[in-house]
Amino acid sequence: MQCSETEKKRILDILEREIEYALGCTEPGAVALAAAKARETLGEDAETLTVRVSGNVLKNAMNVGIPGTDLKGIEIAAALGCVAGKSEYGLEVLKDAGPEEVERARAMIREGRVNIALSDSPQKLYIEAVCRKGEKNAGVVIEKYHTNITSVCRGEEMLFARAADTAERETTDEAKLSMKQIWRFVQDTDCTRIPVLKKVEEINDRIVRKGLRTEYGMGVGKHLYERMKKSGVMEFQTYIAACAAAAADARMAGCPLPVMATTGSGNQGITASVPVLAAAEWMKCSEDQKYRALALSELVTIHVKEYIGRLSALCGCAIAASIGSACGLTFLLGGEYENLECAVKNMIADISGLICDGAKAGCALKIATSVSGAVQCAFLAVEGVQVPEHDGIVRPDVEDTIRNLGSLGRDGMEKTDHVILDMMLAGR
Repeated sequence: MQCSETEKKRILDILEREIEYALGCTEPGAVALAAAKARETLGEDAETLTVRVSGNVLKNAMNVGIPGTDLKGIEIAAALGCVAGKSEYGLEVLKDAGPEEVERARAMIREGRVNIALSDSPQKLYIEAVCRKGEKNAGVVIEKYHTNITSVCRGEEMLFARAADTAERETTDEAKLSMKQIWRFVQDTDCTRIPVLKKVEEINDRIVRKGLRTEYGMGVGKHLYERMKKSGVMEFQTYIAACAAAAADARMAGCPLPVMATTGSGNQGITASVPVLAAAEWMKCSEDQKYRALALSELVTIHVKEYIGRLSALCGCAIAASIGSACGLTFLLGGEYENLECAVKNMIADISGLICDGAKAGCALKIATSVSGAVQCAFLAVEGVQVPEHDGIVRPDVEDTIRNLGSLGRDGMEKTDHVILDMMLAGR
């Protein structure tokens, strides 16, 4: 069955919506966005800034580098957003901030004028920023998605308000993608003509090259790559893992280059794209093969994340994006639809317990591990090897298997999420 024009348009819209520019980690970026919008609404420089966030946002904003600074953490992200952020830039909100603005933001923190607190909102992604000067105040709320502003107020006046679920995103089961729909789309569409995929290659390749050349964070990707060169043996699996890890090294350390994020996460965008692009380069694939594989990887990532949720106790790079990249790699290796199902089941059987304990330098290690697993599972999948149909959470139907993974991350790991955050806060 071919992909209808209506279905093609819907899937193209999903790609455009779920892949976006992001400068730095998306959680502190969203905090900076809320603070910037609150200051803009106040209409003048703020004396104080109060930010309340959900546990998942705090977890992912505590220990990550902020672009354009040598600092990390949610406090500097909030303060810099308040001082110099421009909400019109979305998740690139801090791209115009310079040394002078960084110093002003640091002064706000030193003087005790920035307060960060946990919110009791049930939303996994919730940010409330309030700027005050004298008797004046302005507040902004972001919910559910990183750029989804749901309320803006100035004093007692509500300037804008909408329910979190009215964001222009499909959330019903009927609106979700399926593996077969994704396969039809990739087979029937000239993916070389999809503009957002061109941007993914251009933007994400740039930060890969930067990470391979420069010592960022732990330097996981750079050291893997250099060790491989010293050995005199360039090896497919290590090269692909090193490229993905290098991009994450740079991003987590505050490299001032943007990435193309997928489903609200730059590291997921890296993991969904870089392994496929690196493999296509290694294998000297055609443009057509490369972009079909990239579209496949991005769409499978989006599909899996529909079940897990935007933020989770499970590592989205390992649990969603590496499943996407395993499918893209399987395609490049000559796999058909049946082989994709093998790849998905193998990945879910392999790395489904990898936790998210916040955005930080160590994310590059998890990405290297999950990408290595994706290569391994793709190799097995093209040989028709898959885990038995009732191993653990794997089921005969691939969609049931993905649903089980989503239930594990969304429901089963709820307490784990709280335990992780408590451990992180205790260690500060």
